[in-house]
Amino acid sequence: MPKTDSKIDNILGLSVFYQHVRTAALSIQQQTQHVSVFTTEYFAQYLRIRCLSVTQCPQLMKETEIERFQKCCRKSYGMFIADVLALKSVRGTKCARHFRKLMFGEDETKPVTSGHLDISELVKLLQQSAVEHLTTLRKHQAQKFGSVFTIVTTDYEALYAYKCGEYQRCLQLSTDNVRTLISDPYPLSRVFMFPEFIQLMDDDIVSLSGLTLILNPEISYRTQLSVRQLILSLYLMTQCQIKLHHLMAQTLDYIEATRHICERRMDALDQLLLKLTERKIQMYITSVNSDQPVECTD
Repeated sequence: MPKTDSKIDNILGLSVFYQHVRTAALSIQQQTQHVSVFTTEYFAQYLRIRCLSVTQCPQLMKETEIERFQKCCRKSYGMFIADVLALKSVRGTKCARHFRKLMFGEDETKPVTSGHLDISELVKLLQQSAVEHLTTLRKHQAQKFGSVFTIVTTDYEALYAYKCGEYQRCLQLSTDNVRTLISDPYPLSRVFMFPEFIQLMDDDIVSLSGLTLILNPEISYRTQLSVRQLILSLYLMTQCQIKLHHLMAQTLDYIEATRHICERRMDALDQLLLKLTERKIQMYITSVNSDQPVECTD
């Protein structure tokens, strides 16, 4: 179906998106019925209009297939959301010239600025959904590869908790993850630094990722840039302890143990992040001992 044309692809995607937002906004249980479906009659009329808009001139469409489509829809009580979106998509299609204008005008459409539309709640819902799916993926990985090496399943949850300022929850998750991973003599599990994940990371991690790419241009952002779960968990644990003004002695022991375990197997980003974590602890201890304000950035 998505290969029919770009409009159908958009309509099917919007149908699923509508169901997700409606479910989240109304706090109702997820519907089990499929929303990415068309009524056969409406879909046939949609295809007819799309073809006529290219092959026929306005005079031959005056009797208008679009009006017929609309009248048919008004009389119906069994329309799917995809039917409604299909009707909406063809309302402005009058002739081939106008159709081409719509097609070529799509890329030139100016986005609505945040000043006109508050999308913060929508972004939050999308991020929560992404973290839930990533956590589910981790659980599948743990089930499949857990007998080979240790994989913790809450690393993305910890990242999101830190991003949301839930430092106590992030600290608990990260501490549990460190204790689990450091008991593995070969902690191999990694977090790939896909560009889509940047919004979950803090400025320091993003900066180190960029620095790693500058120093190693041959590294692929999408397939090779990654950091060990253990080192990322140590970093989050340290950051939360600084925010919450906790003691750091045991964390330094964890860093030394991590360096000993992973010394010959650390990539560039692993080394940079572990060194930054250690440096943050040293600065924190120095500032506490001197009764100076804690500086959390290096």
